[in-house]
Amino acid sequence: MRVILSARAQVDLELITAFIAQDNPARAATFVVELRTVATGLADMPRAFPLIPRYERQGIRRRSWKGYGILYSALPDRVFVHRILGPSQDHDRALRLH
Repeated sequence: MRVILSARAQVDLELITAFIAQDNPARAATFVVELRTVATGLADMPRAFPLIPRYERQGIRRRSWKGYGILYSALPDRVFVHRILGPSQDHDRALRLH
């Protein structure tokens, strides 16, 4: 199964990199590689993580990793990553579904 990152998720990764790089540029690069690896690992277990309350009908799930949230949908032929959020970001604002 493939994992596809939305354009917004790719921008999220760029913003996460820039934020961490303010304090530690070397760690910013390795952290985002690790975060991307966790996201692509969803292909092996797409339904292992819970549906987000209020987003069950849309089938959006959340995989947490080191305080970050990977919001994704497990589709029949792929995993689609909608957003990758930092610890204080709001699901509703990020997904713009409500």
